[in-house]
Amino acid sequence: MLAFILRRLAAGIPTLFIIVTLAFFLIRAVPGGPFDLERPLDPAVLENLRRVYGLDQPLGQQYLAYLKALLTGDFGPSFVIKDFSVAEVFARGLPVSMRIGGLALALATLVGVTLGVIAALRQNRPADLAVIGFATLGITVPTFVTAPLFQIVFGLMLAWLPVGGWNDGAVRNLLLPVVTLALPQIAVIARMTRAAMIETLRAHHIRTLRAQGLSQTTIVRHALRGAILPVISYLGPAAAQLLTGSLVVEQIFGLPGVGRYFVEGALNRDYTLVMGTVVLIALFVLVFNLIVDVLYALVDPRVRHD
Repeated sequence: MLAFILRRLAAGIPTLFIIVTLAFFLIRAVPGGPFDLERPLDPAVLENLRRVYGLDQPLGQQYLAYLKALLTGDFGPSFVIKDFSVAEVFARGLPVSMRIGGLALALATLVGVTLGVIAALRQNRPADLAVIGFATLGITVPTFVTAPLFQIVFGLMLAWLPVGGWNDGAVRNLLLPVVTLALPQIAVIARMTRAAMIETLRAHHIRTLRAQGLSQTTIVRHALRGAILPVISYLGPAAAQLLTGSLVVEQIFGLPGVGRYFVEGALNRDYTLVMGTVVLIALFVLVFNLIVDVLYALVDPRVRHD
């Protein structure tokens, strides 16, 4: 297992290098720059800014300088958020995104797996049809629709919860964004769990357990161990996405997370902030995919990584 982990970590280095390279040159290819304003700057001022941030150098030299800084953990200064480096922006925004994303992921996993199991055990019955309908609705309706609806209903009409803001992570401020983030994930996990459970419940070893007279709870526990594997595979990239911030949800609810900063950086051509966010998301995806592979071996004894 240790050898497998080391091999995966080594394989992740060229993958990360390719992602960084593509992102660096693609963002430079987009028209405009971080200092292109509606009211143009004085040419002398613009030239000084470009020199200070190294943008007057050839593109290849900028790329090598960025790689060198990245190896030391330096994401560079933010071009738009004054007096802040990208690392300082992440230090402020990442805990917010991880808290909201972690709660949404836990809620989605718990509710989604539970609904999927219930639907599989009551296949083609009203409970199953209700879960399928909910899952279809959750997948098709995007978060930029559900978030304003929640704000209107629970924030304005009923006045139960605030419509936005962080408020130091108060529970009242967390409920709406967490539920909004979790709903699509609940729908996906419920559908995956249902399909996998139905297939597993028809397997020969489950029929053997039934023939031996074991309780329904024991049978479900054994079936769930095999049916959970597709869900674990899905949770890898889903966790990376949720924990690094949801662009739409953080923007709508006014949360100071990484996703909101990424939107502001992209709109303002903040090269270093966008690049830093891309690197951060890529690292999360690589790490969580590795965790998924390790969990596979722990959940299913048939899976071994030599």
